[in-house]
Amino acid sequence: MNTAPDIICAGSVLWDMIGRSALAMQAGDDRPGRITRLPGGVALNIAMTLVKYGLRPALLSVVGQDSDGRALISSCQAMGLNTDHVLRRADLPTDRYMAIESQGRLLAAIADAHSLEAAGAAILAPLRGGALAPLGAPFTGLIALDGNLPVETLALVASHEDFAKADLRLAPASPGKATRLLPFLQAGRGTLYVNLEEAGLLCGTQFCGAQAAAQGLIRHGARRALVTDGGQPAADADEHGLRSARPPAITAQRVTGAGDTFMAAHIAAERAGTAPQAALETALRAAAHYVSGKETP
Repeated sequence: MNTAPDIICAGSVLWDMIGRSALAMQAGDDRPGRITRLPGGVALNIAMTLVKYGLRPALLSVVGQDSDGRALISSCQAMGLNTDHVLRRADLPTDRYMAIESQGRLLAAIADAHSLEAAGAAILAPLRGGALAPLGAPFTGLIALDGNLPVETLALVASHEDFAKADLRLAPASPGKATRLLPFLQAGRGTLYVNLEEAGLLCGTQFCGAQAAAQGLIRHGARRALVTDGGQPAADADEHGLRSARPPAITAQRVTGAGDTFMAAHIAAERAGTAPQAALETALRAAAHYVSGKETP
């Protein structure tokens, strides 16, 4: 593709294997349901949603030169995603993610993102005097970055002058990886998109709601923080104040990818010039629409 991208989505690009059952489940249960394989990963989920809003994202990630990698790149290109700068490594397999959902809730998941961790900062080369940034000049555009990357790579982005002027949008990927984003609090860079549990892990405490969590992240150094809490009110805090909104009431049909949909819809709304309060409400509607089992509007 020759058209300059509107946003860079850097992080996990992999195959999702999602098993969903409409029945209640707990550890050790064996229930009927549906198993689906589809393109996924935080960075890819965000990019796929951004395309639906008319934006042109470019992916930065690593994919193996195996059959899974070839199929994944082909699927991304068919969706209109720029894969020109995705690393293709013969020595690494294409990453995978496996999840089990029960009645619209996540029961368990395993993220096999070892190839992304092995590639590390190499996936960012096009932004460091490469194809996407002039030599000797920092990248000045939008970057959606996910916490599946190694902490050393994330710390590099948080502190290096190559990214000092970028509009960084940050997703932790999961509560288990939330603390990888601590360098961004310490550097006061980027916009965090986290849930209530992840906010508590980043601040080393428990919060009673999204508003307290968003303000707590600001006190701990975050430049801006958006915090969701399931069906409870979400919040957006920065130096200008605090905004809050309640998501629409829905019956959950799925959960994997909901946070990525929220983040992408919020980015798209703000890029279109939507005011912060309205952008928060737009993102909550999009995430609720997704969780209810429908496509992004």
